[in-house]
Amino acid sequence: MNKPDTMCLAPWVHTYLSPQTERRMCCASREPAQNFRQYIDTESGTGRYIPVTLDEHWNSDHMRSVRRRMMAGETLPECEVCNDKLLNTSVYRDYFTNLFQHKFDSIVSSTTPEGRTSLQPVSWDYRFSNLCNFKCRMCGDMLSSSWETEQKQNNMVNWADPKNNWMRDDIRDQIKDFQDSQIETEFAAAVEQHRVEEVYWVGGEPLMYEQHWRYMKRIVELGDGPRVYARYNTNLSRVRYGGVDLFDDILAHIRDWQICASLDGTQQIGEYIRTGLDYEQWCRNFEHGLEYATNPRQMRIDFTLTLPGMFETGAMEKLSQTYGVQLLAKVIFSFSPDIIMSPLALPRHLLDPWIDELAGRSAGAMRDVLLQLKNRPTFEEQWPDTYQAGLAKGRARVLKLESIRTQSITMAEILAQRPAVLEWWNEIA
Repeated sequence: MNKPDTMCLAPWVHTYLSPQTERRMCCASREPAQNFRQYIDTESGTGRYIPVTLDEHWNSDHMRSVRRRMMAGETLPECEVCNDKLLNTSVYRDYFTNLFQHKFDSIVSSTTPEGRTSLQPVSWDYRFSNLCNFKCRMCGDMLSSSWETEQKQNNMVNWADPKNNWMRDDIRDQIKDFQDSQIETEFAAAVEQHRVEEVYWVGGEPLMYEQHWRYMKRIVELGDGPRVYARYNTNLSRVRYGGVDLFDDILAHIRDWQICASLDGTQQIGEYIRTGLDYEQWCRNFEHGLEYATNPRQMRIDFTLTLPGMFETGAMEKLSQTYGVQLLAKVIFSFSPDIIMSPLALPRHLLDPWIDELAGRSAGAMRDVLLQLKNRPTFEEQWPDTYQAGLAKGRARVLKLESIRTQSITMAEILAQRPAVLEWWNEIA
């Protein structure tokens, strides 16, 4: 058969696990929650913790249905992020196609009419915890232990919402037990059985995971480095752990690798958006990686466009040019009108002229992401009845965090560079 355009290879080769041990097709798929709703899930979970093993998930009713529908050429609602390019213009589906297209014939031959596959996953995105030393303002507690601690210390957790039950001490212990026993066993078995062909290290902050350093060293020790592709999304606050250097001791010994180093602005604005960022240290770590890179694709700057980041598009493009690397540009997820860090929170009459100005000075991925915003609904257009309440909630959250955190600049001071936008911000109530 010929591969349908809407078919993704991930359900045959890839397995994803969130820090709360929620399983999905991939990190970008929109599916109902199993236990605790994640930020892009389509339905709430029960709030009860009922963990699922990889064996139970891999050929579950849902995964078999996904494979059947994909092979039939259907456009799956679970794949909305790729179908509608909601995150960026280069979609995840194409990544899996490009990396695993040589497996297509075996994918077809291994799949029964019911959607069951005899293949085992060879691509892994296991997020062993939410351990992270940053509190990026567009992130949250599920993906950052620093966020989680801050929320608890400042009584900001809505304990009446079942989504937050994973933070309860008793359920926290259950999750950790499952991670330490089942999840470690699943991944260790894949490593020891030489079944890892691609691994995506992301968090939390993956370079803080002890598991990252242990398993990557083991892959090298087993002699599997020449057949493994390693991909990272990291805040790049560290590149060494326990005397081991990421580049010299690990990445120099594997087939190929890619570092997507997250940076959403430079200097003060960058440090405001990504609380915990030391911009100068980030630059030193990035330059260390460049010493080992053999092509521009291996070291990339991963930029998420936010409202304050609109002022940084030129600086980010200049930085990528200075380093001679590719800038990956995407826009912050916004599936509710309280995500006020999104440029789409702006009304159309303020957003479009600003985009035109920036796009006229931009190129490549940055320009594409900016122009795409003109074809996406603003919060006012998407949620006409609730967007004002959403904006008020979002602004209140920004101001609350500013009262808690130490920062050298505020949102209002950033927006003051564009008076009409600052006026809009100050009128939100």
